[in-house]
Amino acid sequence: MRFAANRPTQSTAIDDVTVELAVVREGHVGRAMTNAVDDDSLSACARRAAAAAEAAAASGDGAFPGFPAPTGPAAHQGHDPATAELDPETGGEALAAAFEAARDAGLEAHGIWTIAEQERAVASHGAVALDHTTDAFMKVICVTPEGAGSERSAAAKASAERGAAGRAEAARLAAGGGRSGYASDTAVSVGRIDGRSLAERAAWKASAAGDPAELEPGEYPVVFEAHAVGWLLDLLAGTAFNGLAHAEGRGALVGRVGDQIASPAIHLSDSPSYVGTLPRGFDDEGVRKAPLPLIQDGVAHRVVHDLRSAKLAGAETTGHALAPGGAPYGPHPTNLVLAGGGAKYEDELCAPIERGIYVTRLWYANVVRPRETLITAVTRDGTFLIENGRVTRPLRDLRLTDTVLGMLSRAQDLTRTQKLTSDGEFYGRRFASGVACPAMRVGSVRFTGAAG
Repeated sequence: MRFAANRPTQSTAIDDVTVELAVVREGHVGRAMTNAVDDDSLSACARRAAAAAEAAAASGDGAFPGFPAPTGPAAHQGHDPATAELDPETGGEALAAAFEAARDAGLEAHGIWTIAEQERAVASHGAVALDHTTDAFMKVICVTPEGAGSERSAAAKASAERGAAGRAEAARLAAGGGRSGYASDTAVSVGRIDGRSLAERAAWKASAAGDPAELEPGEYPVVFEAHAVGWLLDLLAGTAFNGLAHAEGRGALVGRVGDQIASPAIHLSDSPSYVGTLPRGFDDEGVRKAPLPLIQDGVAHRVVHDLRSAKLAGAETTGHALAPGGAPYGPHPTNLVLAGGGAKYEDELCAPIERGIYVTRLWYANVVRPRETLITAVTRDGTFLIENGRVTRPLRDLRLTDTVLGMLSRAQDLTRTQKLTSDGEFYGRRFASGVACPAMRVGSVRFTGAAG
Protein backbone atom coordinates (compact mmCIF):
# COMPACT_ATOMS: atom_id res chain seq x y z
CA MET A 1 0.00 0.00 0.00
CA ARG A 2 1.49 3.33 -1.09
CA PHE A 3 0.25 6.61 0.30
CA ALA A 4 0.80 10.34 -0.17
CA ALA A 5 -0.61 13.51 1.39
CA ASN A 6 -2.46 11.54 4.08
CA ARG A 7 -4.40 9.34 1.69
CA PRO A 8 -3.89 5.93 0.05
CA THR A 9 -2.74 6.13 -3.55
CA GLN A 10 -2.11 2.52 -4.57
CA SER A 11 -2.96 -0.91 -3.23
CA THR A 12 -1.68 -4.08 -4.87
CA ALA A 13 -1.79 -7.78 -4.08
CA ILE A 14 0.69 -10.02 -5.88
CA ASP A 15 0.48 -13.81 -6.00
CA ASP A 16 3.48 -14.93 -8.02
CA VAL A 17 5.05 -18.28 -8.88
CA THR A 18 8.44 -18.06 -10.56
CA VAL A 19 10.54 -21.00 -11.72
CA GLU A 20 14.20 -20.47 -12.64
CA LEU A 21 16.11 -23.31 -14.29
CA ALA A 22 19.91 -23.47 -14.43
CA VAL A 23 21.83 -25.84 -16.72
CA VAL A 24 25.58 -26.52 -16.54
CA ARG A 25 27.60 -27.27 -19.69
CA GLU A 26 31.41 -27.55 -19.63
CA GLY A 27 31.76 -25.24 -16.65
CA HIS A 28 29.24 -22.66 -17.93
CA VAL A 29 25.76 -21.92 -16.56
CA GLY A 30 22.71 -21.04 -18.63
CA ARG A 31 19.57 -19.80 -16.92
CA ALA A 32 16.00 -19.15 -17.95
CA MET A 33 12.90 -18.12 -16.01
CA THR A 34 9.14 -18.55 -16.38
CA ASN A 35 5.91 -17.82 -14.53
CA ALA A 36 4.02 -20.57 -16.38
CA VAL A 37 4.28 -23.94 -14.67
CA ASP A 38 2.51 -26.30 -17.07
CA ASP A 39 4.66 -29.08 -18.58
CA ASP A 40 5.08 -27.45 -22.01
CA SER A 41 6.17 -24.10 -20.51
CA LEU A 42 8.67 -25.75 -18.16
CA SER A 43 10.11 -27.80 -21.04
CA ALA A 44 10.49 -24.65 -23.14
CA CYS A 45 12.20 -22.89 -20.22
CA ALA A 46 14.63 -25.80 -19.83
CA ARG A 47 15.47 -25.68 -23.55
CA ARG A 48 16.24 -21.97 -23.31
CA ALA A 49 18.51 -22.53 -20.29
CA ALA A 50 20.31 -25.39 -22.06
CA ALA A 51 20.76 -23.33 -25.23
CA ALA A 52 22.28 -20.49 -23.22
CA ALA A 53 24.70 -22.87 -21.48
CA GLU A 54 25.71 -24.52 -24.77
CA ALA A 55 26.29 -21.15 -26.43
CA ALA A 56 28.61 -20.15 -23.58
CA ALA A 57 30.39 -23.52 -23.68
CA ALA A 58 31.26 -22.96 -27.35
CA SER A 59 33.87 -20.44 -26.16
CA GLY A 60 35.77 -23.12 -24.22
CA ASP A 61 35.69 -24.71 -20.79
CA GLY A 62 34.39 -22.55 -17.94
CA ALA A 63 35.24 -22.42 -14.26
CA PHE A 64 31.88 -23.21 -12.68
CA PRO A 65 32.25 -26.38 -10.56
CA GLY A 66 28.62 -27.57 -10.75
CA PHE A 67 25.80 -27.52 -8.23
CA PRO A 68 25.84 -29.56 -5.03
CA ALA A 69 22.80 -31.37 -3.69
CA PRO A 70 20.88 -29.05 -1.32
CA THR A 71 21.32 -29.92 2.34
CA GLY A 72 18.15 -28.32 3.70
CA PRO A 73 17.69 -24.95 5.40
CA ALA A 74 19.38 -23.78 8.55
CA ALA A 75 16.83 -23.42 11.38
CA HIS A 76 15.55 -19.89 11.93
CA GLN A 77 12.60 -17.87 13.21
CA GLY A 78 11.93 -16.04 9.98
CA HIS A 79 8.27 -16.97 9.48
CA ASP A 80 5.32 -15.42 11.30
CA PRO A 81 1.90 -17.09 10.73
CA ALA A 82 -0.07 -13.91 11.49
CA THR A 83 1.89 -11.99 8.86
CA ALA A 84 1.37 -14.81 6.37
CA GLU A 85 -2.38 -14.20 6.53
CA LEU A 86 -1.77 -10.96 4.58
CA ASP A 87 -4.92 -9.27 5.87
CA PRO A 88 -5.33 -5.92 4.05
CA GLU A 89 -7.24 -4.48 7.02
CA THR A 90 -3.96 -4.55 8.95
CA GLY A 91 -2.41 -2.25 6.38
CA GLY A 92 -5.45 0.02 6.33
CA GLU A 93 -5.26 0.43 10.10
CA ALA A 94 -1.53 1.24 9.94
CA LEU A 95 -2.13 3.90 7.29
CA ALA A 96 -5.07 5.42 9.18
CA ALA A 97 -2.95 5.68 12.35
CA ALA A 98 -0.10 7.33 10.45
CA PHE A 99 -2.46 9.83 8.81
CA GLU A 100 -3.99 10.78 12.15
CA ALA A 101 -0.58 11.40 13.72
CA ALA A 102 0.57 13.46 10.74
CA ARG A 103 -2.60 15.57 10.74
CA ASP A 104 -2.22 16.16 14.48
CA ALA A 105 1.15 17.73 13.68
CA GLY A 106 -0.18 19.72 10.71
CA LEU A 107 1.83 17.59 8.28
CA GLU A 108 1.33 15.20 5.39
CA ALA A 109 2.42 11.57 5.56
CA HIS A 110 3.90 9.88 2.50
CA GLY A 111 5.30 6.37 2.23
CA ILE A 112 4.69 2.67 1.84
CA TRP A 113 3.38 -0.29 3.88
CA THR A 114 4.20 -3.75 2.54
CA ILE A 115 4.20 -7.35 3.80
CA ALA A 116 4.85 -10.70 2.15
CA GLU A 117 5.11 -14.42 2.64
CA GLN A 118 7.58 -16.35 0.51
CA GLU A 119 8.16 -20.02 -0.12
CA ARG A 120 11.52 -20.80 -1.70
CA ALA A 121 12.79 -24.13 -2.93
CA VAL A 122 16.03 -25.24 -4.56
CA ALA A 123 16.22 -28.66 -6.22
CA SER A 124 19.34 -30.35 -7.60
CA HIS A 125 20.56 -33.97 -7.92
CA GLY A 126 17.17 -35.21 -6.76
CA ALA A 127 17.29 -33.34 -3.43
CA VAL A 128 15.14 -30.36 -2.42
CA ALA A 129 15.61 -27.58 0.17
CA LEU A 130 12.47 -25.68 1.21
CA ASP A 131 12.17 -22.49 3.24
CA HIS A 132 9.30 -20.24 4.40
CA THR A 133 9.76 -16.58 5.39
CA THR A 134 7.71 -13.46 6.03
CA ASP A 135 8.70 -9.81 6.05
CA ALA A 136 7.02 -6.51 6.86
CA PHE A 137 8.12 -2.94 6.15
CA MET A 138 6.68 0.53 6.61
CA LYS A 139 8.22 3.91 6.03
CA VAL A 140 6.70 7.31 6.74
CA ILE A 141 8.04 10.63 5.48
CA CYS A 142 6.27 13.61 6.99
CA VAL A 143 6.39 16.90 5.12
CA THR A 144 4.78 20.30 5.36
CA PRO A 145 1.83 20.55 2.93
CA GLU A 146 1.82 23.40 0.43
CA GLY A 147 -0.32 26.30 1.51
CA ALA A 148 -0.65 24.86 4.99
CA GLY A 149 0.18 27.99 6.96
CA SER A 150 -3.28 28.42 8.44
CA GLU A 151 -3.61 24.70 9.21
CA ARG A 152 -0.24 24.65 10.93
CA SER A 153 -1.09 27.78 12.90
CA ALA A 154 -4.29 26.17 14.16
CA ALA A 155 -2.41 23.01 15.13
CA ALA A 156 0.25 25.07 16.87
CA LYS A 157 -2.41 27.01 18.79
CA ALA A 158 -4.09 23.79 19.88
CA SER A 159 -0.76 22.37 21.04
CA ALA A 160 0.12 25.53 22.97
CA GLU A 161 -3.05 25.17 25.02
CA ARG A 162 -1.81 21.82 26.41
CA GLY A 163 0.80 23.25 28.78
CA ALA A 164 4.60 23.33 28.61
CA ALA A 165 4.95 20.18 26.51
CA GLY A 166 2.30 21.52 24.17
CA ARG A 167 4.08 24.87 23.86
CA ALA A 168 7.27 23.08 22.83
CA GLU A 169 5.32 21.18 20.21
CA ALA A 170 3.72 24.43 19.06
CA ALA A 171 7.16 25.95 18.46
CA ARG A 172 8.11 22.99 16.31
CA LEU A 173 4.87 23.22 14.35
CA ALA A 174 5.25 26.92 13.74
CA ALA A 175 8.81 26.64 12.44
CA GLY A 176 8.69 23.48 10.36
CA GLY A 177 7.81 24.82 6.90
CA GLY A 178 9.25 22.95 3.92
CA ARG A 179 11.17 20.30 5.84
CA SER A 180 10.78 16.53 6.02
CA GLY A 181 11.28 13.78 8.56
CA TYR A 182 11.76 10.05 8.07
CA ALA A 183 11.04 6.93 10.11
CA SER A 184 10.73 3.27 9.12
CA ASP A 185 10.52 -0.20 10.62
CA THR A 186 11.37 -3.62 9.20
CA ALA A 187 10.48 -6.94 10.82
CA VAL A 188 9.60 -10.58 10.29
CA SER A 189 6.22 -9.90 11.94
CA VAL A 190 3.74 -7.23 10.88
CA GLY A 191 2.81 -6.95 14.56
CA ARG A 192 6.09 -5.09 15.07
CA ILE A 193 5.01 -2.28 12.72
CA ASP A 194 3.28 0.68 14.41
CA GLY A 195 2.05 3.26 11.91
CA ARG A 196 1.27 5.95 14.48
CA SER A 197 4.63 5.66 16.22
CA LEU A 198 6.45 5.90 12.91
CA ALA A 199 4.50 8.99 11.87
CA GLU A 200 5.11 10.65 15.24
CA ARG A 201 8.86 10.09 14.93
CA ALA A 202 8.89 11.40 11.38
CA ALA A 203 6.73 14.40 12.35
CA TRP A 204 9.04 15.38 15.20
CA LYS A 205 11.92 15.71 12.74
CA ALA A 206 9.89 17.54 10.11
CA SER A 207 8.62 20.11 12.61
CA ALA A 208 11.76 20.67 14.71
CA ALA A 209 12.06 24.32 15.75
CA GLY A 210 14.49 26.81 14.24
CA ASP A 211 15.58 27.98 10.83
CA PRO A 212 17.88 25.49 9.07
CA ALA A 213 21.53 26.23 9.70
CA GLU A 214 24.24 25.96 7.05
CA LEU A 215 27.72 24.49 7.42
CA GLU A 216 30.77 25.06 5.27
CA PRO A 217 32.40 22.02 3.65
CA GLY A 218 34.80 20.29 5.99
CA GLU A 219 35.20 17.49 8.48
CA TYR A 220 32.77 17.22 11.39
CA PRO A 221 31.95 14.69 14.11
CA VAL A 222 28.74 12.89 13.22
CA VAL A 223 26.07 10.84 14.93
CA PHE A 224 24.52 8.47 12.39
CA GLU A 225 21.14 6.96 13.16
CA ALA A 226 20.83 3.24 12.45
CA HIS A 227 19.21 3.94 9.06
CA ALA A 228 22.34 5.71 7.88
CA VAL A 229 24.66 3.09 9.39
CA GLY A 230 22.75 0.38 7.53
CA TRP A 231 23.33 2.11 4.20
CA LEU A 232 27.06 2.46 4.92
CA LEU A 233 27.39 -1.22 5.82
CA ASP A 234 25.51 -2.39 2.75
CA LEU A 235 27.83 -0.31 0.56
CA LEU A 236 30.77 -1.83 2.41
CA ALA A 237 29.40 -5.30 1.69
CA GLY A 238 29.55 -4.65 -2.03
CA THR A 239 33.04 -3.15 -2.03
CA ALA A 240 34.85 -5.17 0.64
CA PHE A 241 33.14 -8.54 1.25
CA ASN A 242 32.29 -9.51 -2.35
CA GLY A 243 34.27 -12.70 -2.95
CA LEU A 244 34.23 -12.29 -6.75
CA ALA A 245 35.73 -8.80 -6.56
CA HIS A 246 38.23 -10.11 -4.00
CA ALA A 247 39.29 -13.04 -6.19
CA GLU A 248 39.69 -10.73 -9.19
CA GLY A 249 41.80 -8.23 -7.23
CA ARG A 250 39.15 -5.50 -7.22
CA GLY A 251 37.94 -5.72 -3.62
CA ALA A 252 38.75 -3.37 -0.77
CA LEU A 253 40.15 -6.21 1.38
CA VAL A 254 42.66 -7.53 -1.16
CA GLY A 255 45.86 -7.99 0.86
CA ARG A 256 44.15 -6.76 4.01
CA VAL A 257 42.43 -9.83 5.49
CA GLY A 258 43.86 -10.15 8.99
CA ASP A 259 44.64 -6.42 9.17
CA GLN A 260 43.11 -3.82 11.48
CA ILE A 261 40.71 -1.98 9.16
CA ALA A 262 38.26 -0.42 11.62
CA SER A 263 37.92 0.71 15.20
CA PRO A 264 38.17 -2.09 17.80
CA ALA A 265 34.53 -1.24 18.60
CA ILE A 266 33.42 -2.68 15.25
CA HIS A 267 32.15 -6.29 15.33
CA LEU A 268 30.39 -7.12 12.06
CA SER A 269 29.07 -10.49 10.95
CA ASP A 270 26.65 -12.03 8.49
CA SER A 271 24.16 -13.85 10.69
CA PRO A 272 21.33 -15.39 8.64
CA SER A 273 19.52 -16.95 11.62
CA TYR A 274 19.75 -13.95 13.94
CA VAL A 275 16.31 -13.05 15.32
CA GLY A 276 16.90 -9.34 14.71
CA THR A 277 17.22 -9.69 10.94
CA LEU A 278 15.25 -11.28 8.07
CA PRO A 279 16.54 -14.87 8.26
CA ARG A 280 17.29 -17.11 5.29
CA GLY A 281 17.91 -20.85 5.46
CA PHE A 282 19.98 -21.26 2.27
CA ASP A 283 21.22 -19.30 -0.71
CA ASP A 284 20.13 -19.47 -4.36
CA GLU A 285 22.44 -22.42 -4.98
CA GLY A 286 20.90 -24.47 -2.18
CA VAL A 287 23.86 -24.04 0.18
CA ARG A 288 22.86 -23.90 3.83
CA LYS A 289 23.61 -20.57 5.48
CA ALA A 290 25.69 -20.23 8.64
CA PRO A 291 27.01 -17.30 10.73
CA LEU A 292 30.18 -15.76 9.33
CA PRO A 293 32.40 -13.20 11.12
CA LEU A 294 33.51 -10.43 8.75
CA ILE A 295 35.14 -7.85 11.06
CA GLN A 296 35.99 -8.70 14.67
CA ASP A 297 37.56 -6.13 17.03
CA GLY A 298 38.16 -4.05 13.91
CA VAL A 299 40.14 -6.83 12.18
CA ALA A 300 39.10 -8.07 8.72
CA HIS A 301 38.31 -11.79 8.86
CA ARG A 302 36.57 -13.02 5.72
CA VAL A 303 34.87 -12.28 2.43
CA VAL A 304 31.73 -14.11 1.26
CA HIS A 305 31.54 -16.57 -1.64
CA ASP A 306 29.14 -18.29 -3.96
CA LEU A 307 30.21 -21.41 -5.91
CA ARG A 308 31.72 -19.42 -8.78
CA SER A 309 33.79 -16.97 -6.69
CA ALA A 310 34.90 -19.78 -4.35
CA LYS A 311 36.27 -21.77 -7.30
CA LEU A 312 38.21 -18.72 -8.53
CA ALA A 313 39.59 -18.06 -5.03
CA GLY A 314 40.40 -21.68 -4.22
CA ALA A 315 37.99 -21.50 -1.29
CA GLU A 316 34.63 -22.94 -0.23
CA THR A 317 31.29 -21.30 -0.82
CA THR A 318 29.92 -19.49 2.24
CA GLY A 319 26.31 -19.68 1.04
CA HIS A 320 25.95 -16.18 -0.37
CA ALA A 321 24.81 -16.77 -3.95
CA LEU A 322 22.18 -14.35 -5.21
CA ALA A 323 21.49 -16.46 -8.30
CA PRO A 324 22.18 -20.07 -9.33
CA GLY A 325 25.61 -20.00 -10.91
CA GLY A 326 26.34 -16.64 -9.30
CA ALA A 327 24.99 -13.14 -9.92
CA PRO A 328 27.02 -11.14 -12.49
CA TYR A 329 28.29 -8.77 -9.80
CA GLY A 330 29.13 -11.55 -7.34
CA PRO A 331 27.96 -12.72 -3.87
CA HIS A 332 26.64 -10.40 -1.19
CA PRO A 333 25.97 -10.73 2.57
CA THR A 334 22.27 -10.02 3.09
CA ASN A 335 22.04 -10.55 6.88
CA LEU A 336 24.62 -8.12 8.21
CA VAL A 337 24.64 -7.62 11.97
CA LEU A 338 26.74 -4.93 13.68
CA ALA A 339 27.13 -5.42 17.43
CA GLY A 340 26.09 -2.60 19.75
CA GLY A 341 28.26 -0.46 22.01
CA GLY A 342 27.96 1.32 25.34
CA ALA A 343 25.54 4.21 24.71
CA LYS A 344 21.93 3.80 25.77
CA TYR A 345 20.43 6.26 23.29
CA GLU A 346 21.48 8.61 20.50
CA ASP A 347 21.60 11.58 22.89
CA GLU A 348 24.48 9.89 24.73
CA LEU A 349 26.33 9.68 21.43
CA CYS A 350 25.78 13.42 20.95
CA ALA A 351 26.95 14.38 24.45
CA PRO A 352 30.72 14.64 23.77
CA ILE A 353 30.30 16.65 20.54
CA GLU A 354 30.91 20.41 20.75
CA ARG A 355 29.82 21.09 17.16
CA GLY A 356 28.75 18.37 14.78
CA ILE A 357 26.05 16.82 12.62
CA TYR A 358 23.17 14.44 13.34
CA VAL A 359 22.19 12.32 10.32
CA THR A 360 18.90 10.40 10.10
CA ARG A 361 19.58 8.67 6.80
CA LEU A 362 21.53 8.83 3.53
CA TRP A 363 20.23 9.02 -0.03
CA TYR A 364 21.61 8.88 -3.58
CA ALA A 365 24.56 6.90 -2.26
CA ASN A 366 27.08 5.77 -4.87
CA VAL A 367 30.46 4.09 -4.77
CA VAL A 368 33.18 6.28 -6.30
CA ARG A 369 36.29 4.11 -5.87
CA PRO A 370 35.52 0.55 -4.69
CA ARG A 371 39.09 -0.37 -3.68
CA GLU A 372 39.08 2.54 -1.24
CA THR A 373 35.39 2.15 -0.22
CA LEU A 374 35.04 5.83 -1.23
CA ILE A 375 31.38 6.79 -1.48
CA THR A 376 29.29 9.89 -1.98
CA ALA A 377 25.80 10.37 -0.56
CA VAL A 378 23.49 13.11 0.66
CA THR A 379 21.82 13.44 4.03
CA ARG A 380 18.03 13.52 3.97
CA ASP A 381 14.79 13.80 5.97
CA GLY A 382 16.21 14.81 9.32
CA THR A 383 19.65 16.43 9.41
CA PHE A 384 20.44 18.47 12.50
CA LEU A 385 23.17 20.58 14.08
CA ILE A 386 24.75 19.28 17.30
CA GLU A 387 26.03 22.02 19.62
CA ASN A 388 27.54 21.51 23.07
CA GLY A 389 26.34 17.92 23.23
CA ARG A 390 22.74 18.54 22.12
CA VAL A 391 20.75 18.53 18.92
CA THR A 392 19.80 22.21 18.63
CA ARG A 393 18.24 22.97 15.24
CA PRO A 394 17.75 21.69 11.70
CA LEU A 395 20.62 21.71 9.26
CA ARG A 396 20.46 21.99 5.49
CA ASP A 397 21.24 18.68 3.84
CA LEU A 398 24.87 18.04 2.98
CA ARG A 399 26.86 15.87 0.60
CA LEU A 400 29.06 13.31 2.32
CA THR A 401 32.21 12.14 0.49
CA ASP A 402 34.34 9.76 2.52
CA THR A 403 35.48 6.15 2.73
CA VAL A 404 33.32 3.67 4.64
CA LEU A 405 36.35 1.96 6.15
CA GLY A 406 37.73 5.36 7.13
CA MET A 407 34.53 6.22 8.96
CA LEU A 408 34.47 2.83 10.68
CA SER A 409 38.09 3.35 11.77
CA ARG A 410 37.03 6.63 13.38
CA ALA A 411 33.95 5.13 15.09
CA GLN A 412 33.96 6.10 18.77
CA ASP A 413 30.81 4.58 20.25
CA LEU A 414 27.56 2.87 19.33
CA THR A 415 24.17 2.47 20.98
CA ARG A 416 23.55 -0.77 22.83
CA THR A 417 20.49 -1.77 20.88
CA GLN A 418 20.23 -2.55 17.19
CA LYS A 419 17.54 -1.68 14.70
CA LEU A 420 16.71 -3.69 11.60
CA THR A 421 17.07 -1.26 8.69
CA SER A 422 16.05 -1.78 5.09
CA ASP A 423 15.58 0.20 1.92
CA GLY A 424 12.23 -1.56 1.58
CA GLU A 425 11.61 -0.55 -2.04
CA PHE A 426 10.82 -3.70 -4.02
CA TYR A 427 11.11 -3.54 -7.78
CA GLY A 428 11.01 -6.76 -9.76
CA ARG A 429 11.03 -10.06 -7.89
CA ARG A 430 10.82 -9.45 -4.16
CA PHE A 431 13.91 -10.16 -2.08
CA ALA A 432 13.62 -8.62 1.36
CA SER A 433 16.85 -8.05 3.28
CA GLY A 434 18.10 -5.72 5.97
CA VAL A 435 21.01 -4.70 8.17
CA ALA A 436 20.69 -4.98 11.96
CA CYS A 437 22.80 -2.19 13.42
CA PRO A 438 22.98 0.44 16.17
CA ALA A 439 23.40 4.18 15.85
CA MET A 440 27.05 5.26 15.74
CA ARG A 441 29.24 8.27 16.57
CA VAL A 442 32.13 8.90 14.19
CA GLY A 443 34.85 11.33 15.24
CA SER A 444 35.29 12.91 11.82
CA VAL A 445 33.38 12.69 8.54
CA ARG A 446 34.14 14.63 5.38
CA PHE A 447 31.41 16.77 3.81
CA THR A 448 32.04 18.41 0.46
CA GLY A 449 29.13 20.81 0.14
CA ALA A 450 25.40 21.33 0.23
CA ALA A 451 23.15 18.62 -1.19
CA GLY A 452 21.76 19.32 -4.63
